[in-house]
Amino acid sequence: MSSRSRRVSGVAAAVASLLAVTACTTTSAAPAPSASVGTAAPSAVASPVRPNIVLVLTDDLSKNLVPYMPNVLRMQKEGTTFTNYTVTDSLCCPSRASLFKGQFPHNTGIYKNHGSDGGFKLFHSRGQESSTFATDLRAAGYRTGFFGKYLNEYLPATSFEGGKPYVPPGWDQWFAGGNAYDNFNYALNENGVVKKYGKKPADYLTDVLSAKAADFIRTSQSPFMMEISTYAPHAPFTPAPRDADLFAGLKNPKGAAYDKLPQNAPAWLATHPRLNAQQKSRMDVEFRKRVQSVQSVDRMIGTLRETLTKAGVADRTVVMFASDNGYHMGEYTLPSGKQTAFDTDVNVPLVVAGHGVKAGQTVEAVVENTDLRPTFADLAGAPAPAEADGSSIRQLLAGETPAQWRKAALIEHRDPATDPADPDYEHDSINIPPTYDALRTATFTWVQYVDGTREFYDRTTDPNQLRNLAGTLPPARVAELEAAVKAMTACAGAESCRTAASAIN
Repeated sequence: MSSRSRRVSGVAAAVASLLAVTACTTTSAAPAPSASVGTAAPSAVASPVRPNIVLVLTDDLSKNLVPYMPNVLRMQKEGTTFTNYTVTDSLCCPSRASLFKGQFPHNTGIYKNHGSDGGFKLFHSRGQESSTFATDLRAAGYRTGFFGKYLNEYLPATSFEGGKPYVPPGWDQWFAGGNAYDNFNYALNENGVVKKYGKKPADYLTDVLSAKAADFIRTSQSPFMMEISTYAPHAPFTPAPRDADLFAGLKNPKGAAYDKLPQNAPAWLATHPRLNAQQKSRMDVEFRKRVQSVQSVDRMIGTLRETLTKAGVADRTVVMFASDNGYHMGEYTLPSGKQTAFDTDVNVPLVVAGHGVKAGQTVEAVVENTDLRPTFADLAGAPAPAEADGSSIRQLLAGETPAQWRKAALIEHRDPATDPADPDYEHDSINIPPTYDALRTATFTWVQYVDGTREFYDRTTDPNQLRNLAGTLPPARVAELEAAVKAMTACAGAESCRTAASAIN
């Protein structure tokens, strides 16, 4: 068989595997929470066990990379996949702040990666670290460990008032990096001591984090909670050396939205030029590197689950796989990037397996990254954090339907990343949207831009979001949607936000 044939065969097998999982688990689309039939593990709601929690958070991982991750596909078969998991912003620091706090950006105050309205420095100066899911779980008696990327602007040597390198409250074990996107030649703050790593294959960051996380499992007594936050597959998409020759000839997918403008595109996008040959060629290379770079993440997931099994705690551990935001590569004529309200950027993977999680289940309920903090507290038997805007998904994991659940997710994006020091800096401003607020339900997406432009995509008939119907909506419907955005962008606390998000039709 030729190398090209082997490549096509391998990609086809990966895609077929994903399709097989989807065919076995997916239910028909509906705006109300729903779950497909699957083999139920012991109900999380009924169980007295306080499970261990393992969160694997990736950086810029879009849904189209999942077919190349066999251990994630295995998690889908053995656990629950959320099809409408949405992030509060398609930008690293705002999304991560929402995850730590369980709050929308309008309550965290973190809208960017740097500067006066974003980044670690603002998060720290506002005292936000005094109350996060880490402090919740540590107070509940969990041993906590953090491994990898924290918040933009954080550096391993960061210290305050002449103290030792800073470790945020709530973490018993701390191994955090700074601008380690290349995965080589970086430093880690290892429990208050800065350690430097080089460029040997053994220094590849994802592998280093995997080894440290596995050791944390082996040395911990239950219950424990750990977050492993990889830099992969963020640009420059550096794969582990052993993966650098994989997927020869693989190119960027060219779906229905590739190099196409939506009908009635918003003002910022309407005059955007088509992709040129250089951009297309570059994205073909980048996509292959992104697939290569997630191989180490996938191996890490397999290693951690195997370690849990050998430690005898797999049956009382919940493992979560997610991303801080998605990534577009050529869709809507846009070269590689994020920050838009299109599904490529805001609708990301969330796969959960383990104790109390129903196997073979696909959940269509609208879930957001603000929900993870209250979920962790619920699993730990701790009170729901009063400041959190999200709600626990514990019942959804068990295959049960909550009495009331939101109908829409809120996305809040502010002025684009214009600081050249920002790892998400865009050299060409035409590729990034202006400030907007958006609603994403199970069936439609509504976007309000600061310049007055509106977008409405009916994803039941237009899943690729190529027909902007905002101009065809009756004035009463527009007013209804604008009122919903106003309510959601002002909500604070779970009940307030759930009520605002439940009134949307």
